[in-house]
Amino acid sequence: MNITVRIEEQRDHRIVEEITRSAFAYPERVERGGIGCPYEHWMVSELRRRDGIPGLSLVAEADGVPVGHIICSRAEVRNGTEVTPVLNMGPISVLPECQRQGVGKALICAMLERAKMLGYGAILFFGEPEYYPQFGFSEAEEFGVSDSGGYNYPSFFAMELIPGFLSAAKGGRFYESDIYDDQLNRNAVKEFDRDFRAR
Repeated sequence: MNITVRIEEQRDHRIVEEITRSAFAYPERVERGGIGCPYEHWMVSELRRRDGIPGLSLVAEADGVPVGHIICSRAEVRNGTEVTPVLNMGPISVLPECQRQGVGKALICAMLERAKMLGYGAILFFGEPEYYPQFGFSEAEEFGVSDSGGYNYPSFFAMELIPGFLSAAKGGRFYESDIYDDQLNRNAVKEFDRDFRAR
């Protein structure tokens, strides 16, 4: 499989949302949330309108066909009156039939390279503890940053893209876009998915 990564264009929007919905549509996960459908394709659509960063919305192609997508959004670490702008990563989506073939790795590596090139200082996000350390991510606790509730755990990751960037954020809490709150947005997700499947 020949994998290439490029910046998402407007012509990619529908196929990216289809890839994202497919990647997260495994039955036990959908039912557990009580929404009755994946919500990550809605998240991607919303991030394009709100907190997403166009230059960090990337499409992976396998032999010229889109098979994966990654997007980053604006987030921040708040420490009293100090606010440190950071990146948040995700969703990351790969078509089920193309998973475990290097597509996700290609997307993450391309995103990190581009984020550094664009001058971003750090990235924080929530993800699988077994997967992300291979890219150089560490638990956010190592940088003295907790989630918005003041907690730390193995699935909360951070990476400095500029050495020392998070030193000023030590003791702070991480805040991401409210689009990641599936309970807050469940009605919007249901409506979006209904319209999405009808198109």
